[in-house]
Amino acid sequence: MMPTYERLSGLDEAFLAFETPTAYMHVAATAIFDAAPLHSATGSVDLARIRRHVATRLPRLPRFRQRLRFIPLTQDAIWVDDEGFDLALHVRHASLPRPGTDEQLRERVAEILERPLNRARPLWEVWIVEGLADDRFALVAKVHHCIVDGIAGVGVLANLLSLAPCEPAEALDDWTPRPAPTDRELLRDEATRRLRGSLAVGRSLAGALARPRSGAARVGATAAGLWRLAKHGLTAAPATCFNRPIGPHRRVSWLALDLEPLRHARRRLGGTLNDVVLACVAGALRAVLARHRSLPVQGTVRAAVPVSVRTPDDAGIPGNRVSVWIVPLPVYERDPRARVAAVTAITTQLKSQNDAAGATVLTQAADWTGGALRSWAVRLLGSAHIYNLIVTNVPGPPMPLYLLGARMRAAYPHLPLFENQGLGIALLSYCDRLYVGLTADWAERALVAELTADLADAVAQLTASEGAENDALARHVPSPRAGAPKPNRHRAGSFRARV
Repeated sequence: MMPTYERLSGLDEAFLAFETPTAYMHVAATAIFDAAPLHSATGSVDLARIRRHVATRLPRLPRFRQRLRFIPLTQDAIWVDDEGFDLALHVRHASLPRPGTDEQLRERVAEILERPLNRARPLWEVWIVEGLADDRFALVAKVHHCIVDGIAGVGVLANLLSLAPCEPAEALDDWTPRPAPTDRELLRDEATRRLRGSLAVGRSLAGALARPRSGAARVGATAAGLWRLAKHGLTAAPATCFNRPIGPHRRVSWLALDLEPLRHARRRLGGTLNDVVLACVAGALRAVLARHRSLPVQGTVRAAVPVSVRTPDDAGIPGNRVSVWIVPLPVYERDPRARVAAVTAITTQLKSQNDAAGATVLTQAADWTGGALRSWAVRLLGSAHIYNLIVTNVPGPPMPLYLLGARMRAAYPHLPLFENQGLGIALLSYCDRLYVGLTADWAERALVAELTADLADAVAQLTASEGAENDALARHVPSPRAGAPKPNRHRAGSFRARV
């Protein structure tokens, strides 16, 4: 018998439980496009054409035609086909007074983000916002976090867009919703699943006993990761000016950075590009917290940094395949290069200690926890305040993307805000630029504007310090003496290659 529904993983369900009347758990992105290729006969953006295009891409996005339902007694969430699916409720239209400014667009995006998704329908929306100056329009996509993580979110964008400016139109599929399961069927399937799960745990334990050394090594690494995660959970993050109860309204800010200076800093200073980005975030936080007299005495601010645990086999699978690091950002450090070194040392230690393993075990354990108990655990975790903000950096496509011939010029990501977390920073690379989206509570207007400028300054300071070091090295290179023999070009070139 063909299945007529799919279960949410424990981690996916956790994002449902995290949602409150003021903390909405959808991830989003604002993409800016050239409007000319999509002009209708009236000169506006052709919304009907875009809707038809999205309809042809829905077979690639099965969750986009499914809604939530809950199993009786356990209250575990499942996906069932939406028998009343209506694309017009999900591809929406908005406009700015022409010629719309980027500031007006940010205000409209904030209004879109602060509207919760309707749980009686599939949990996504795409908004076409036209009227931007310079003949541009914006596409604002928001999808509930129970459907996608950061990597999967980029996959959603890629499925809606194309690599080529022109491509043949795709045909609409003949989709028929599957019949919804009865309550009796759901309860029967849940009892069978739990029995099979118990047997699987027994087999895993038997395998560990048969291979005690490898089993002990895995258990030891995971237990160590769990202990470090618990240690963070036993101590609250330091107080800052943006860690306070949030309201229902949002502020949005963004900026675009050139990737090459950051890549150059990574090559010179070591670590990863993400380490360099986190160090720049630390520099920006240092500046804004000092200005607001909110620098923590501990000298660090805790960032929750999502870490993808997707395997090649998970590519294209909806849902969350992510763990988390708790990274203390060195806001005490004045020197931008020293901040990079400090962050690199921290992340190197986290990798070697396999801290992501502990969080992964917790999310796997959540699969075997009932919905009511899981919701209680999530609320308890949310009240612990173990981090100050989320910082996520997702690699995007290095080549241009198009929507029906309209080139995507920029893509700014947006994070959801959790309770008592008035600020979130998301970064997405695209075509040699790094697009930064800052989401904040409505009360943080001054702070988010300052932090946007401070982040640009932090990148400039790091780049300037690199340039200053190179100039200093150049000044210390002795000039060739008059009459001295010229260096052997072949040997000098060989030396540079070895270096």
